[in-house]
Amino acid sequence: MIWEGIFFSEVTKEVPDMMETDQRNGIDELPGIDSVTAQKLREAGYDSIGAIAVASPMELKGIAGISEGTALKIIRAARKIAFVDIFISAEEYMKKLQSVDKISTGSNSLDSILGGGIWTESITEVFGGHRSGRTQLAHALAVMVQLPKDEGGLRGSVIWIDTENTFNPHRIRQIAENRGLDPEEVLGHIYIGRAFNSNHQLLLIERAEDLIRENAKSDRPVRLLVVDSIPAHFRREYVGRRVLAERQQRLAEHLSNLHRISELYRVAVLITNDASMGRPWGGHLLEATSTFRLYLRKKGSGNSNRVVARLIKSPHLPENEAMFRITERGIED
Repeated sequence: MIWEGIFFSEVTKEVPDMMETDQRNGIDELPGIDSVTAQKLREAGYDSIGAIAVASPMELKGIAGISEGTALKIIRAARKIAFVDIFISAEEYMKKLQSVDKISTGSNSLDSILGGGIWTESITEVFGGHRSGRTQLAHALAVMVQLPKDEGGLRGSVIWIDTENTFNPHRIRQIAENRGLDPEEVLGHIYIGRAFNSNHQLLLIERAEDLIRENAKSDRPVRLLVVDSIPAHFRREYVGRRVLAERQQRLAEHLSNLHRISELYRVAVLITNDASMGRPWGGHLLEATSTFRLYLRKKGSGNSNRVVARLIKSPHLPENEAMFRITERGIED
């Protein structure tokens, strides 16, 4: 399903566990929020206590037209209700990490170096040169995530932000058929947004959050969000050192929204990035923001279908390499 700033989908109006009942409906009762402020926040997507709890004071100040002190007071009150600022022991944190859902890539060796696959509640950045397999991996994951959990998936839907017109429904159909799935059903659970510029790209992320929230209690909630590729429009629109600071600020906003979505709604975020001479675009900002970084390069020459993947960043896994093949089934050992 394709949209250009608006989703077209029959979805429920339920919200994730963190956002249920009093957390969603009680924002009017937070200190400093009157009916006008509440309406402004809702229109901007901050329609739950959970969303407000992880916002920054500057965000709320700009949206609602309130002072920074008032915004901070609102956020602190929301955090007490949402329990997002409670310390936990390292042992509990370890248990939380072990319980995080993961999406199999289809390659056992690649899953192994990633600690089980692509993690939800995280941003995985995949970078490489031209035809290195970045978009191929994204297509494979868009099918794999729809498999049952005991087959490596999460029985989930997909949102795909397409900045370079790279999404290929024929490839999705091929992978689905070769994995024994109904290709029409698989395509029906992938929502495509074509971004025409960087501002539109940021808008689509806002609309993506709306769909994730609305679809959360359906039988096929969104569990994978793909941005392919993240730098395309920023690289074309912000050229030269004179606009570097503005570009990085906008990109930081983009990445912050992706992080918030991944953690609030337990979604796996996959972003693809370009690389030149093995160096990814975006500098230290993308390096610091991505939870996992995976560098892909073709093995062999010409039309070789072999790809070497190197994990170069993870919060708890060592650097490691795996090799996989691009096949009719997507990604395989």
